[in-house]
Amino acid sequence: MTLGMGTGAGPSGGDAARLMDRMYRVQRHIYDLTRKYYLLGRDRLIAGLDVPPGGTVLELGCGTGRNLVSVARAYPQARLFGADISEEMLKSARVAIARADLTGRIRVARGDATDFDAATSFGITTYDRVYFSYALSMIPDWQAAMHEGWRLTRPGGLLALVDFGDCAGLPAAVKVGLRLWLKPFHVTPRDELPTLVKTIAAHAGTDAIVESHRCGYAQLAQIRKA
Repeated sequence: MTLGMGTGAGPSGGDAARLMDRMYRVQRHIYDLTRKYYLLGRDRLIAGLDVPPGGTVLELGCGTGRNLVSVARAYPQARLFGADISEEMLKSARVAIARADLTGRIRVARGDATDFDAATSFGITTYDRVYFSYALSMIPDWQAAMHEGWRLTRPGGLLALVDFGDCAGLPAAVKVGLRLWLKPFHVTPRDELPTLVKTIAAHAGTDAIVESHRCGYAQLAQIRKA
């Protein structure tokens, strides 16, 4: 999915939005069809959200809305919200949401995942579930995005993520080839992500779950806020 891109080591927020809009102006029409073959673990992430009845769910970097629709179907009493910095991707998200007849339960807005004003966009300051799906690998200041996701998670809630992993269980040539292929799409796998997840959890006095998926091709994590 796409992203919010902060002002850290990378483009400014406005430049990032223009970059993503240029990249996805055409790609958004085939995005879900092509990505389903290599964005692995997304359905596993959704199954693990365990959204409480009437719970609120926020996806940062919601892209085409594919995950939001899937979460809405998996948890029919949940209320869904999504933010993305690319207006082009949000066009596809709105179409997908309307096609699924879920406009009454899913709302999306343009926003930067490193500094998202959820209260202004949706009238809700914190959420029962907040998640990233293949977005952190596209955000230059991904650490800031993780901390923002944690801030937006309400007490008792869950922050979850899935993204590219370190490929530790795969041949070295596969890892090198994958990363060279991802680079033109402005994607950089975050090998330090498990460390940050555990650091956030330790500072909050709570536990984190970090899992490797498909020989390290993908990584999934959850942090429960006490």
